[in-house]
This record gives sequence, structure tokens and C-alpha cells, in this order.
Amino acid sequence: MVHPDITLATETIHNPDEPRHFMRVMPIPREIEVRRGDTLIARSRRALRLTELGRDVYDPVVYIPPEDLQIEMRRVEDKTTYCPLKGHAVYFQLDDAKTALAWAYEETKDFASVLTGYVAFYPDQVAIAEIGSEAR
Repeated sequence: MVHPDITLATETIHNPDEPRHFMRVMPIPREIEVRRGDTLIARSRRALRLTELGRDVYDPVVYIPPEDLQIEMRRVEDKTTYCPLKGHAVYFQLDDAKTALAWAYEETKDFASVLTGYVAFYPDQVAIAEIGSEAR
């Protein structure tokens, strides 16, 4: 859903109720590693970077396909949120974590389906590294 009268950006996904709220999802051309201390949580060459503009310009977020998680995370019970651009989010923690360190949109809006099931991490809870060259 492109709104050229709202933004010059191409290939963006817009909130149909507020077209000034939009995001762009791009593949990351390098390997991504997510670690908490010495624990490798995820390694992926299929990660996505989401850049979003809404009430603010939000920091980019890395999303990892669930198949590329290296360890199992536990779902945080009774914690969900809603984004009008992406859908309903659920949250995850490691067994030793007291707070959520990741989230996923298990059911996305139709126009945001590229993110369905992908897992994102709070950058203050984990280390996210891009490794290597852009060659795939």
C-alpha cells in the first residue's frame, strides 16, 4: 500500500488508518548473531531489518526467522501488545531472564505478513552483531 502523497519512500507498508505511520522491511545482506553473554540465541542469514516512522522515528529492529533460533525461549504469560501497523505481539524470555527479551507477531495484519513469526530482540537485553560481507 503505497502513498506517494505522504512519503517519497518506496516499498513502504502504511497503516491504512494513518498513512503517516509506515515501515520498510529489508533483508539484511550479512549474517546476524544474537547473544546474551556467552549464549548464542540466534544465527541467521535470512534476517530482516524493519525501519518504522510513526509518532517518532524508531530505531531499526532486526527480525530473525524462528527456524534460526539456536535455543528455545519461553513465552511470557499474560503479556501481549498491539501495533496498528503490525498486529498482536507475544513476548519471550530465557529461563534465567526475569523480563522479556524478545517478541514476535504470530498473527500479523495482512499487509505486514512478511513479519509473521519472526522474532525481534530488545537491544538492551542481548548483543546483535552483523558479521561478514554483504555477499549472500
